[in-house]
Amino acid sequence: MSKYNILFQKLKEQKKHAFIPFFVIGDPDYQTSLTVVKKAIDSGADALELGLAFSDPVADGVVIQAADKRALDSSIKVDDAFRFIAEIREYANKITSECLLPIGLLVYCNLVYKRGVEKFYSDAKKAGVDSILIADMPLEESGLVLDAAKNNEIDQIFLVTQTSSNERIKEINKLSFGFIYLVSVLGVTGARTNFSKDVSAFIKRVKENSTLPVCVGFGISNKNQVKEVIDAGADGAIVGSAVVKLIENNLGNKEKMLVDIESFISEMKKEP
Repeated sequence: MSKYNILFQKLKEQKKHAFIPFFVIGDPDYQTSLTVVKKAIDSGADALELGLAFSDPVADGVVIQAADKRALDSSIKVDDAFRFIAEIREYANKITSECLLPIGLLVYCNLVYKRGVEKFYSDAKKAGVDSILIADMPLEESGLVLDAAKNNEIDQIFLVTQTSSNERIKEINKLSFGFIYLVSVLGVTGARTNFSKDVSAFIKRVKENSTLPVCVGFGISNKNQVKEVIDAGADGAIVGSAVVKLIENNLGNKEKMLVDIESFISEMKKEP
């Protein structure tokens, strides 16, 4: 049973939801990024989604694009990212109950294929990765990685969008493990002031056509939005741009950066 299975079952029994912050590994530099992610764990994150910096992040908006650039400018390579994850896994195992904090990796196809699919997944497993989401890999191409994911006991995560038909959602459900990543908005990542009226209906439609927990991302930036998606039936909320923006806003004051991240996560963790 994967860490995600255990986590979501535990939260369901407690009538709670998962809060999953996203960070770009190495933003703005290796050591600061390491301290920030450790602070997120200390502040109560239920799982982590960590992104590998990429030069052309087509699914991401300006905030995460800027974070990718900061990480790349600090010379973060894939080997550095796996070393980073190994340090985070070691830290999480020391302070979280039963070593259950799942670590998800968000990556783009080029980085996987350049390293070699099997080697990428093997190295990810050794570092402590529990799931991989390849943001620009369509379902039709997933056969290229599914064997590697299975061989290395890594949950393959897929995106479901508002344009996904019920039949496609069911197919994604068959190939997914861990949870289904529901994209709340049409377009790229980035904090939104509010959602369209269709989001609640979309969440319910996905839940009706899948058996896995559903986590909602893209656009969530405040407590009211978390409440909205949880009330609609989501099992967790993934917040990226709003968290990454706290890093960007405090590049010259790392102490405030940590305080703001702790405060934000603590607030978002409060049950609606």
